Amino acid sequence: MNVIVVGGVVEKDGKFLLVKENRGRWKGTWNIPAGKLEEHESVIEGAEREFFEETGCKGSVCGLLSILNRVYDDMNIISFVFDMNLIDEDIHSNGLEIEDVAWFSYEELLEMKGKLRADGFYLPTLQKKLEKKILPTNLININRFDKKNS
Repeated sequence: MNVIVVGGVVEKDGKFLLVKENRGRWKGTWNIPAGKLEEHESVIEGAEREFFEETGCKGSVCGLLSILNRVYDDMNIISFVFDMNLIDEDIHSNGLEIEDVAWFSYEELLEMKGKLRADGFYLPTLQKKLEKKILPTNLININRFDKKNS
């Protein structure tokens, strides 16, 4: 099975917006807003949708921070983590999938090892954001095909 995960990183006043997972094996851990890509959705559209669904805030993708590929015996997961601009801050969680939404400095996150989901991947990704090592989104070519016109 192949899974594509998309997420976004927003930084404001030296802090990152993270979500606290409320279900599954990652319940109680903090994560960047992210989730599975839906059918007929580009990776950029998916990242913006997931960011909104998990935080209540609107954001727009402005760069690419990291791509992670985890290969298991029965699954192949590819994660795209995007740099995002905060458009509208209306923080809230639905309580079902996400328990809480909060801002954290990088220093605070370094002290939260074990409380972060995939900290070995996300901490270096956040460091890239701080160091402005952000790739342009034009590296991703998105082509839409309509079955009627192809």
